[in-house]
Amino acid sequence: MEFNDRITKVIEYSEFSPAEFAEEIGVQRSSISHILSGRNRPSLDFITKIKSKFPDIEWNWLITGTGEMLQNKELVEEREITETEEKKSVKKSLPDLFSLINDDQFGHSETDNKLEKETARESVIPVQSTEENKINNSQPLENFSKRQDSFSKKIRRIVFFFDDGTFETYEN
Repeated sequence: MEFNDRITKVIEYSEFSPAEFAEEIGVQRSSISHILSGRNRPSLDFITKIKSKFPDIEWNWLITGTGEMLQNKELVEEREITETEEKKSVKKSLPDLFSLINDDQFGHSETDNKLEKETARESVIPVQSTEENKINNSQPLENFSKRQDSFSKKIRRIVFFFDDGTFETYEN
C-alpha cells in the first residue's frame, strides 16, 4: 500500500474532508493535495503531526504499511470514552457568562452616573446691541447695480449635476 493510500485511509478514519484534515493537523491544504496525488512524499514533521493528533494510529502501519491501522481496538474505545467524558465535564464546569454578573448597576455606564450627579448650570450670554446685529456688507447694493451694468459678459449655459449621476443643462 502506497503512503498516499495510507493518508487517504487516515482522512477517512478521521471523517474530515482533506481541507479540514489539513487544518486539524496544522499543515497547508496544498501539502495534503500534493501528498494524496503522489506529487510529494510526506516529511517526518507531517507524519508526527498526524500521529500527535491521532494517537490511536499504529506507527508501523503509518510509516511502512505493515500491521493494523489502529492500535488495540479496546484501548482506542476506552480512550474515546474517556475523551468524551472529559469534554462533558469541561462543558458542565464552565459557568454561564451572565450568571457571574450580580450587579444592580449592570448596563449603566459610569458617564451616565456622573451626568446624573452633575447639577444644572446656567450660562450667561451677553446681549448684543442691535447695531452689532446688523449685517455689514462689503459692497452696498447701489454699487452692485452699477457694476452689473458695466459687466458685459452673459451667461451662456448652466449645468446642474445631481448626486444620482444625472445632470440638467440650461442654455440661453
